[in-house]
Amino acid sequence: MDKHIAQKNFGLIGAAGYIAPRHMGAIKETGNKLVAALDPFDSVGIIDSFFPEADFFTEPERFDRHLDKLRRSGKNQVDFVSICSPNYLHDAHIRLALRNRANAICEKPLILNPSNLAGLEEIEKETGLSVYTILQLRTHPAIIELKKRFDNLPDDKVHDIQLTYITSRGHWYFYSWKGDVLKSGGVVTNIGIHFFDMLSWIFGGVKKSTVHLMERNKASGLMQLQKANVSWFLSLDKNDLPGKAVEKNQPTFRSILIDNEEIEFSGGFTDLHTVSYREILAGKGYGIADARQSIEIAHTIRNQEVATKAGDYHPCLKST
Repeated sequence: MDKHIAQKNFGLIGAAGYIAPRHMGAIKETGNKLVAALDPFDSVGIIDSFFPEADFFTEPERFDRHLDKLRRSGKNQVDFVSICSPNYLHDAHIRLALRNRANAICEKPLILNPSNLAGLEEIEKETGLSVYTILQLRTHPAIIELKKRFDNLPDDKVHDIQLTYITSRGHWYFYSWKGDVLKSGGVVTNIGIHFFDMLSWIFGGVKKSTVHLMERNKASGLMQLQKANVSWFLSLDKNDLPGKAVEKNQPTFRSILIDNEEIEFSGGFTDLHTVSYREILAGKGYGIADARQSIEIAHTIRNQEVATKAGDYHPCLKST
């Protein structure tokens, strides 16, 4: 952190979750301090690797009270609250942060239902604070170069894109909140929203969406964007992995073909949260307006009727 920039104090909600260490690492690597963390589960020893002096709470009421006391005392007042809680709680936890005079940094998806975005914008205006979200693919060097490349091509060219993302998950997944579509938004939101954000960021908004498959562990469809037709397939089923991934014992397969050209961006993911935090701390982070389009895309897909597999559909559907 720049020595001329004052250290910021952070709170964190969802300290026991998978993504929380990325946020703790980003807070530390940007030279800031975690002063309080919340999670209903107390398996949070990971905090010791980053901020062993942080206060910890298992009850949101006591965490809320603690932030309020810090604010009123003027000592260690929290400037930002990082939100890594289950998707359906994001809206409530963003509001908790803003009530305590702290900016919010929220994992994807910012919220599940686009109709709730206006309420958050209203609270932003009332408080003068900001709601940021983590759209880390927009900070990936390869994706930034990809956007520059297509920004410089004629707008009347419509590209053909094939998105395939298969990431194996065990039985536990469907017993957790992630397996409950009302809490996570299902596979489309939980694993797809970053890709929908990235593609619509580069190729424009949705003109038409068709869903060809919608199951508990996989989904597929076709999106017509302003400058691209996107055939997409998302899956948590290891049986969908291609042979080359199985041979290498790789549990995840990620592929984006643009006009039959494979776009390579498999590496470079380890520090994207830190990059996102640096941008936010510099006042250049992504906010509600940036998150809106991908939230609307995922919400539309979740609520669409499934069409018959006719015409242009993803090759992975041939085996389903």
